[in-house]
Amino acid sequence: MLEAQIAGRLPSVSAAVFRGSEVVWSDAVGLADVERRVEATADHQYAVASITKTFTAASVLQLRDAGKLDLDDPLSKHLPEAAHGTPTLRRMLSHASGLQREPPGEVWETMHFPNEEELLASFEQAEQVLPPSTAWHYSNLAYALLGHLVGRVSRMPFHAYVEERLLRPVGLEHTSWGPGDNPALPYFVEPYSDGVRREPVLDIGGKGGESGLYSTVGDLARWGSFLADPDESILAATSVEEMHTLQVMANPEWTLGWGLGLELWRRGERLFTGHTGGFPGFVSILLWSRSDRVGAVVLTNSSTWAELDSTGLDLAEAALEELAPEREPWTPEESPPAEILPLLGRWWSEGDETIFSWRHGKLEARREGAPPERAPSVFEPEGDDRYRTVSGRERGEVLRVVRDEQGEVVRLYWATYPFTRTPEIFGPQP
Repeated sequence: MLEAQIAGRLPSVSAAVFRGSEVVWSDAVGLADVERRVEATADHQYAVASITKTFTAASVLQLRDAGKLDLDDPLSKHLPEAAHGTPTLRRMLSHASGLQREPPGEVWETMHFPNEEELLASFEQAEQVLPPSTAWHYSNLAYALLGHLVGRVSRMPFHAYVEERLLRPVGLEHTSWGPGDNPALPYFVEPYSDGVRREPVLDIGGKGGESGLYSTVGDLARWGSFLADPDESILAATSVEEMHTLQVMANPEWTLGWGLGLELWRRGERLFTGHTGGFPGFVSILLWSRSDRVGAVVLTNSSTWAELDSTGLDLAEAALEELAPEREPWTPEESPPAEILPLLGRWWSEGDETIFSWRHGKLEARREGAPPERAPSVFEPEGDDRYRTVSGRERGEVLRVVRDEQGEVVRLYWATYPFTRTPEIFGPQP
């Protein structure tokens, strides 16, 4: 981190690497407070700016899981007084709504960010700069509205909702709206000298879901670990899977895409997920490899740093190279239920072989020869001899079991394709 701090001319850098729920390394270099010469530590808070959007997205998914909304609802269903009420929540979460980037007005000159009443009153002045779903277009305006939507649907202030439903349950004790007791101060570094100027500490009281949280590398590591492997009492694993699922590609090289509230980076064969943040006096990045449950956090108190993304990705890749994956010893499980036993083993759909297994209390299917890192299809029961694919290949499709007159399983139909114990051609048998 010292080399990055020097090369970037950053007042301070605080960073951490995590594996699972454990912070395996953290460090800080530079000054959290230049005027008083206070050395930065891993316990200093930094404004994390748009990393806040990951909390907003998780809040929306929580409310969806509670039956309070649907991701394909138009905005106007929940904020009826809003103009441009047609963008869906899904499009807003993935920056595919086509709404302009910022709220109407010159907010980055006035530094006044509208509260809910002001935002909704001025929303009719906002432009739909692109038709919905035609391209990725980053919109702080969309996320400001999503924060106010969470407040409206939950019937509690958005900031309080995040504190009660996410920060406390996940154990983020050093994350707060605005600076807490131990904040790093924000700076603008002069481009042609080594002087710095203090940036203003912004009033985030009226902000919606676009930004406003301050946090530490330790807390963000815990949050990244949670989003890689959630506690289902807080947020369903299926909802976290949706957050990680590509919704729109953000560049033509296919190296950056967007899920629901999450950035998706591809580096070679590796996929990283997370979010960046930028605020006057602060830039930040949180990212992780979900399959390895290894990630990194980098926080700074400088307004700009061109190497932010590459430094964060380099740190995460180095962590993957150095850290052996966590492995648990194999332990026996309970035998499958009687109705599952006849389904297990090898089945053929024409010339394709698929292996059905029972793992961790679930029926799974994996195509023979599939890469080991590719997740299997997982099924949930949906009545007698009927199962629904809840993840993996053919998600959403039905698996139907066919028995003969003696009750023996003779055929499966998955997504309407027939599966038999030996290879057969499709259509009537000769």
